Amino acid sequence: MHWLLIGYMFLFVDRPFEVWPWLGDIHLERLYMLFTLAVWLVYPGKRWLPDPLHVGVAALALAVVLSWLLSPWSERGQPVVEDWFKIVVFFVLLTTTVHTAAGLRRLVVGFVIVLGLYQLHSLREYLGGRHTYRMGIARMIGVDSTMGDPNSFGATLVVALPLAWAVWQSGWGGRGGRLALMGYAALSGLCVLLTGSRSALLGLLAFASWFVWRSRRRWIVALSAMVVAPLVGLALPESLQNRFLTIIDPSVGPRNAQESGQGRIEGFFTGLDLWQAYPLCGVGPGAWRPATGSKLESHNLYGQLLGELGTVGLVAFLGLLVAFRVNWRRLRRLRQQLPEGIDPFPFLVAQATAVAVALLLLLGMFGHNLFRYNWLWYAGFLIIARHVAERQAYAWEQSLEEAAALTPECDTHYQTSTAPA
Repeated sequence: MHWLLIGYMFLFVDRPFEVWPWLGDIHLERLYMLFTLAVWLVYPGKRWLPDPLHVGVAALALAVVLSWLLSPWSERGQPVVEDWFKIVVFFVLLTTTVHTAAGLRRLVVGFVIVLGLYQLHSLREYLGGRHTYRMGIARMIGVDSTMGDPNSFGATLVVALPLAWAVWQSGWGGRGGRLALMGYAALSGLCVLLTGSRSALLGLLAFASWFVWRSRRRWIVALSAMVVAPLVGLALPESLQNRFLTIIDPSVGPRNAQESGQGRIEGFFTGLDLWQAYPLCGVGPGAWRPATGSKLESHNLYGQLLGELGTVGLVAFLGLLVAFRVNWRRLRRLRQQLPEGIDPFPFLVAQATAVAVALLLLLGMFGHNLFRYNWLWYAGFLIIARHVAERQAYAWEQSLEEAAALTPECDTHYQTSTAPA
């Protein structure tokens, strides 16, 4: 079952049926999911893991449905709702079939490998001449069409890096695994730079800063980064150099690049206007364009949340974030209680999801990522990580109780054997 889930991850991320039309004609993804659901129905290892994140996801799902049903543009939002609930279905499959440390490691490593293949596929197409020309520069795109936009593609790579860090810290694959993960990180950095996405670059820098801060040799790593970063920048084409310089000096780039940055701010305030006009449930998921008359989406998570889902969506989303935090705090306390010899992987996954969610919130200032799969997939990873950690804690407590129960018997035997005749 776990391998079926990893296979679906590949189909969902790389989306080969969007690259080769004949695969799309046979509806490969739909057939694969139907087969996976059939296997899940007869799978003997299903188990429900009680967790506050289930409540958070259910509340957000209810808000999405309610906003969609009450939307004046519900027919425009139907594709968005259908696609998002496919992610919900995968979330259920994930959290009901993966319960062990080995299963969690298999799924997280599989996710990282899937993202690596996605990048290699996209880079191959880019080197073959496939790109988009936007903002006056040639920009790398993902191999798929659904999330292959330069900004979306770059964000996908950035928010996956924390999971790759967790796999690195776990020592997966030994020396060969570490070399592969180093290559993965370098490939992610290269692809982000080639997209020309300023928001993805800021996310990459935020993750790199966190990585340096977490490193035991932070000063050596920081100095190395200060030497390498300018060299990488100089190696980029002049068009990309100017593109990234517009982050600090907008006058360097073309006028449409400045307007693009301003559009992110306008997206937030437009969302506030929609919230004021439709305070309870917003205009509905996927209804941003017809509701505003704009040719573009919000390009802002917070404007999208308020404008499309209204107050019910805001409350549900905040509840989801609270549920994330409850799990992170629980895992942090467990890590402090348990000895060093236990498997650290669930705690590494918890740290990775915390950083990934922070990056999603940061990138949300520049992109409408409310319905991204990462929110629910990472929630699923965290639910499993908490369950595994609690099982480890229970096993440790049981071993302590057994040791304490044996201690009096050992003392009695020792006193009897050493008593004078």
